[in-house]
Amino acid sequence: MASERPLPPNQLPGAESGREFSHPGGRCRPGSGLLQISNQHNAEASTLEPTLFKMAEVDLNLDNVIPTTILPTYWAKLLVAFVSFVCFAHSYDGDFVFDDSEAIVNNKDLRAETPLGDLWQHDFWGSKLSSNTSHKSYRPLTILTFRINYYLSGGFYPVSFHMVNILLHCSISVLMIDVFSILFGGLQYTSKGRRLNLAPKSSLLAALFFAVHPVHTECVAGIVGRADLLGALFFLLSFLGYCQAFRESNKEGTQFSIFWVLLSILLSAIAMLCKEQGITVLGFNAVFDALVISKLNILEIVQKVRHKEKSLENIGWLKNGSLLFRMTLLFSGGATILYLRWRIMGTGPPVFTEVDNPASFADSIFIRAINYNYYYSLNAWLLLCPWWLCFDWSMGCIPLIKSVSDWRIIALAALWFCLIGLICQALCSEDSHKRRILTLGLGFLIIPFLPASNLFFRVGFVVAERVIYLPSIGYCVLLTYGFGILSKHTKKKKLIAATVLGILFINMVRCITRCSQWRNEDLLFTSALSVCPLNAKVHYNIGKNLADKGDQIAAIRYYREAVRLNPKYVHAMNNLGNILKERNELQEAEELLSLAIRIQPDFAAAWMNLGIVQNSLRRFGEAERSYWTAIKYRRKYPDCYYNLGRLYADLNRPLDALNAWRNATFLKPEHTLAWNNMIILLDNTGNLAQAEAVGREALELIPSDHSIMFSLANVLGKSQKYKESEALFLKAIKANPNAASYYGNLAVLYHRWGNFDLAKKYYEISLKLDPLAPGTKENYNLLKRKLEQLQTNSV
Repeated sequence: MASERPLPPNQLPGAESGREFSHPGGRCRPGSGLLQISNQHNAEASTLEPTLFKMAEVDLNLDNVIPTTILPTYWAKLLVAFVSFVCFAHSYDGDFVFDDSEAIVNNKDLRAETPLGDLWQHDFWGSKLSSNTSHKSYRPLTILTFRINYYLSGGFYPVSFHMVNILLHCSISVLMIDVFSILFGGLQYTSKGRRLNLAPKSSLLAALFFAVHPVHTECVAGIVGRADLLGALFFLLSFLGYCQAFRESNKEGTQFSIFWVLLSILLSAIAMLCKEQGITVLGFNAVFDALVISKLNILEIVQKVRHKEKSLENIGWLKNGSLLFRMTLLFSGGATILYLRWRIMGTGPPVFTEVDNPASFADSIFIRAINYNYYYSLNAWLLLCPWWLCFDWSMGCIPLIKSVSDWRIIALAALWFCLIGLICQALCSEDSHKRRILTLGLGFLIIPFLPASNLFFRVGFVVAERVIYLPSIGYCVLLTYGFGILSKHTKKKKLIAATVLGILFINMVRCITRCSQWRNEDLLFTSALSVCPLNAKVHYNIGKNLADKGDQIAAIRYYREAVRLNPKYVHAMNNLGNILKERNELQEAEELLSLAIRIQPDFAAAWMNLGIVQNSLRRFGEAERSYWTAIKYRRKYPDCYYNLGRLYADLNRPLDALNAWRNATFLKPEHTLAWNNMIILLDNTGNLAQAEAVGREALELIPSDHSIMFSLANVLGKSQKYKESEALFLKAIKANPNAASYYGNLAVLYHRWGNFDLAKKYYEISLKLDPLAPGTKENYNLLKRKLEQLQTNSV
């Protein structure tokens, strides 16, 4: 084997061109990991020429066959930032969609009244980590950025949230130039500690491929995707920080800075606090260190182990104490981070259902393995051809493979054929440059994907576009290197250049169109029908949107289809039962809700809704039992206490009704309906003083609620506190000027007060808004007779 040329003092291992050179001063084993230093110690200028010559060699080896123009680093980064911004700018004014509602809009951790300390005890959705229903997705730093967004924008205005996501993706894409320059060109610094970009064309092209990849749309256009963006940002910063540790070298070998290694571990912890995948950067750093910094040749080691050669003892990495020390630091840091996370998260794993990840519930290990590998092939296909994108791939979207005769087995074979071929090239190639690029490309493709692979624990999804944000870096490395090889071995370089430009253009167009689909839920859910027509959740979400808009007939159609596709879809049954209840189709509603609680006995919402239906059917005893069963499974259930109070009011049990409503307001102080019902019940039973006290308490908690103002104004009017009652009526009317009853009751107040002209005025306004209001019409006729009588008497 030819010997390697000694490296100049300012060059680190990993910048080799793939060729080996003879040198009269001695031989250096490839993969020894020891930095070879010349005996001559000249001034800095003497080391500059070999550095520049080396850069030209690497450029010739790969970069010069890439059909792109060399741009200065500053302009290259501006170009990447501009292109990535153009791709995703269309999402800037989109709504909160899909998971954004639960993670942001309904998440109390974003509001100022929630102590900041709670963020460290809650999961991504605002639930306590200790709760049995928690998904254990611990991302407090991502939630903190949402909270800052909420504070700075003064509320839930999605534009500011979207802009942060777009800018994060642009920043990551720019950072990719530095990352790709290391992956393609190796790690080399000048004597002044400035890192050289030995692969400017390759790094630019790969960064453009990354910036415009349509599979990133979910992370950028979906606001909850910020977890993946922040995780990726700190993942890359951790990797670059680890590279910074090797800016200097000495005669003993590779000198490294322990500060930068420790900082890299800290950044990996920050990445994990943004998204769980972040911890995998420590594994990638270890691979990078072993293969690039220490130049470990795995094939050589395997061959020596197989042949039991004594020269194995002389392999440099076994004697390289600094490598072993760095591996120990990385392992210890990772173990410490995982232990702390385990302590915070609790020992219990998250609970997922079969519809979330059906393959993981298969009885046969063989069936599980086949389907997991099929899921991997689908992820690979999304990277290769990101045309069929869907916000959710669960609930029947991808039917299980249950037999080897299923034609989809071909996808598994194709995936492993490609992977095995790439792995063989990465391990067996004599070209060290090729080995490094393929190994690091595969490392980026596989290592960040491991937490989503089902290998270590069950995950709550089948395929998720967001989890391949980081693995797409490895795909871009392999794609760019592949185009380089093609261009090197063909004379039709213009055809290769046109293909590259075509891919970039098509991906940009696809990004823009996909961003438009993420702008609102109607477009997002409808777009999924063409990709996953068998996905019950898609039909469910479309039905829910239609129901929210009042289109019950269309909503019923989609809910029925969701239940047909997934006969155990209890949430679809619950929502369909609700609509049928509102349409007074009580018999079918009861059947659906009863089926839902048989399938999932602890489904509290279905128990409550069943109680409402039973109450409507005047089966009060059954309704009461259903309400209490719902409360048993969800102790803090204010709406159920409210409905229980209504049941007790119907049964003429006022004390029980008041207690139930009081529980509702205790659990949810802003529960307007419960407060109003308490005031009205106390008013109707003649407890005006108590009704007034409750009304004032409610108004203190919800000062802008016009319905409470109205109820309290009625009580004050009956207590002959006319002036205060008048003020509250006028305030309620100002807040809700179209409520006929507000004008009618204010007219009644003036009628009692003896202010007949104002009474007449407000009766007429009320009747104009609601001509059929019977009580108002009656009172108005009484007032007219009174006015006629007064006029007669005066004459």
